[in-house]
Amino acid sequence: MSKRTKTPSFILEHAFKVSPGQSKIIRSRFEAGRNLYNAMLSDATKRLKTLRNSPEYQAARAISKTPENKEQRRAAFKEARSQYGFTEYALHAFATSARTNWIAEHLDANTAQTLATRAFRATDRVVFGKAKKVRFRSKGRGLDSLEGKTNKQGLRFVLEENSGTLVWGKLVVSTLLNWTDPVVYHGLREAGKIKYARLVKRPASSPRAEGADCKGQRYYVQLVIEGKSYQKPKNAPGSAVIGLDIGPSTIAAVSQDGEEARLELFCAEIMPETTAKRRLQRKLDRKRRAGNPANFDQKGRIKRGKPLVWMSSHSYQTTRRRLATTDRKLAAQRKSLHGALANSLVRGGNVIKTEKVSYKGWQKLYGKSVGTRGPGMFVEKLKRTVARTGGTFLEFSTYNTRLSQLCHACGSLTKKPLSQRWHKCECGLGPVQRDLYSAWLASQVDLETQILSATLKWEGVESRLMAVTDSLNQRASAGEEFPQSMGLTRARARLPQSLIPTAAKNLVLNKVKAVSKEKNPPDLSVR
Repeated sequence: MSKRTKTPSFILEHAFKVSPGQSKIIRSRFEAGRNLYNAMLSDATKRLKTLRNSPEYQAARAISKTPENKEQRRAAFKEARSQYGFTEYALHAFATSARTNWIAEHLDANTAQTLATRAFRATDRVVFGKAKKVRFRSKGRGLDSLEGKTNKQGLRFVLEENSGTLVWGKLVVSTLLNWTDPVVYHGLREAGKIKYARLVKRPASSPRAEGADCKGQRYYVQLVIEGKSYQKPKNAPGSAVIGLDIGPSTIAAVSQDGEEARLELFCAEIMPETTAKRRLQRKLDRKRRAGNPANFDQKGRIKRGKPLVWMSSHSYQTTRRRLATTDRKLAAQRKSLHGALANSLVRGGNVIKTEKVSYKGWQKLYGKSVGTRGPGMFVEKLKRTVARTGGTFLEFSTYNTRLSQLCHACGSLTKKPLSQRWHKCECGLGPVQRDLYSAWLASQVDLETQILSATLKWEGVESRLMAVTDSLNQRASAGEEFPQSMGLTRARARLPQSLIPTAAKNLVLNKVKAVSKEKNPPDLSVR
């Protein structure tokens, strides 16, 4: 869905090659965009500071946050913002005046206004407490994309008979289109009009990589097209109602009747190169210290005070590109797995219900797992997939449902520690795996009231959920490893005595000899 309008839209991305001269023009325009964006970010920050110190803003803050005063409070803040120029369109006017001299030679008015919108949204996040401060773009961390407002002027994509042309002033880049690809054919022939185009750059593994320029950058054009994206026949939506229970490393999905039930590792195929990444980071640090010895004190700490000048060698830049390539590959694999999992769930049913969870809060407790698997990104992807198929995605508050504490048979609420992975109630229900049970309860939440339905059909569901856990137990017994959050006994505990490694046997025997002289030696049997 486009942020500018409420009409549905999708993105069609296409890579293209550029000549050395075209690459130079594109790099200069990205640099001009970076300078203009920083200027607008600085101006927006000043306007925000003036606004917060104004008496009108303080008067608006003094209005109580009651339902009766909600509209009055909102109108007071809106009036204060307008009076002191802290609005998106006021920043558009500043972008027009700031786009002078050499910047006007590289950026058109539409691109400048989209940069103003981006700067305003970044500053507005600080107002609402979603960010602590704005981040200016340095040369090493420049902009990754530039876009226009329409496809009629400025940065635009001109569709021809067998090819397409990216036109941006004097920059004209032609690219061939694969019309045999159903995704391309649907996006450019059967879908609606092109709303606007976006130019994107991504780092390549090296300047010698295919399609990369002399600076090691690849370029893509993203077309924001009105309508719905192409849907493969195999991804036709199902008719079931599915409940989800998403964890940092696992996901459980159960339909209302229990026919669709799964408990699996979340993005199990993802393979982060942790060791390689750690070695590259250490190598970067060594090269940085070797090339800038004057910037560190005797204890190896960065000197404070005046701004430091950092020198980077060619070897340092090569290592940094290798590290960026590692992160890029991981992000691409994660994005692909998110799409495959979302399509797999929608094939079972396009009415999906789940609890509303603070994935940002998970980062403090499960930072490594959340950073690798990205559960919050997956939920956003699932929302878009469900909306594309015309389904319903419901996120309900845990305050009213409390699925992890509830027993639907007797209605009792019992708090469980995170280490307790099985639900078993005194009324006789259970034991049943905790995540599967919560996912089934989520499927029973009413769409309108967002509370648990009064009539629950549990007959036959328990046996299907137990079949899922039995299958996982068999896989664990065969040697497959699962996280402890699934509640399965470790595979080593099920192996027969003859399969325990010799080193483990010797370790146990040494411990037995060490305590053999004690009167009551502890039990050191292998468990």
